[in-house]
Parts: sequence; C-alpha cells; structure tokens
Amino acid sequence: MQTSVLPDLAHTDAKAVHWLATATAMAAVVALAGLLQPDAATATASASEHGATARKGGAPAATAPDPAGVTFPLDCGGAGQTVADSAPGDLDGDGAPETVAVVRCAAGSGTPPSGVYVLTRRSGAAPRVVATLVDPAQRLAVTGLTVRDGRISANLLGYSSPDVPRCCPDELDSASWKWKGNAFVRSAGPAGDGARAA
Repeated sequence: MQTSVLPDLAHTDAKAVHWLATATAMAAVVALAGLLQPDAATATASASEHGATARKGGAPAATAPDPAGVTFPLDCGGAGQTVADSAPGDLDGDGAPETVAVVRCAAGSGTPPSGVYVLTRRSGAAPRVVATLVDPAQRLAVTGLTVRDGRISANLLGYSSPDVPRCCPDELDSASWKWKGNAFVRSAGPAGDGARAA
C-alpha cells in the first residue's frame, strides 16, 4: 500500500458528529441571512397591507397621477415648465388619489410666479388638470404644499408693491382648499391675510 504525500483530509473520514456540526452551521447562516434583511420584509408587508386597505370593492389600488410630462396651463414662452412640488391624496373621497402640483416657469433666477393645479387620471388615461387653485396671473410663489385628510394647504408668497424686487416676496398668506360639493373652496390658513414674510 502506497501512502499519500498529502496530509489526511478531515472530510475523508467523516463521522456523524461532523455532519451534525455542518448542518447546525448552515442553519445558523440561513437564520442570520434572514435576520439581516428585516427592512425589505417589513416594506413588503407594509406595502401589501397598504394595498389591501387602499382597495375598494376588490379592485386594485389606484396610483396618484404623475405630474411629469403633463402640460400645465402656464405660459412660459421657451423657458419650459418645472414641477416645483407635488403631493398625492384622495381629495374628493372617491377612493382614487389625485395629485396637487406646484408648477412654475423654469427661470434661471428670481422667484417666478407659481400655479397650483389638481390632476386626476381615470381608467388608465393620461393625467389631466381638473382645477387651478392658484393662477400664475396672481404673481404668487407657493411653498409648503401639503395634502392631509383631503385638505390642501400651502404658503403663498407675494409682493406688497411693484417696487419690491421679484426675487424677494415680502408678504405671506397661508391658505387651504377642501373639496365641497363640486368645487374646491378656499379658506385662510393660520398665517391670515396680508402677513409679512420673514
């Protein structure tokens, strides 16, 4: 019998204890891998729960319209339009979310006037503007857009006189809108009318 020049390998003469130790180590690795990914599992569970609660009558949950690619009723010449902010929410209580978008011209400097628009999308059609809450002709800048419990809130920045530089609005008005009947009704927000901007 010829002896090997290589050292004996442990696995060539394996015993039951060796296989038990290997199986235990593999089980520990699999369990550890599962513990290192709780965020993905939680996100999937949350998304599933959200989808289940968002469904109405067993239909798949609707998604809010995406304002990207929508042409808004805002004349910017050749400058183009920019969606400065947007927020989704079910504004009319029908179970399908709408999107509120703050849009302005893509000016290089200053504070271009903003428009605030409500978008809807029905039956897979392209999103469309169904309401104008702030018309750019009012020459207001809009910040702090929120949609909560069917109510739209925003800060409206304006100018006390034509002498105020267009870069620096000096008036602040907070407003909110709520769907009532067949229209959005505006009410003053906590800042009140004509408050000075900081």
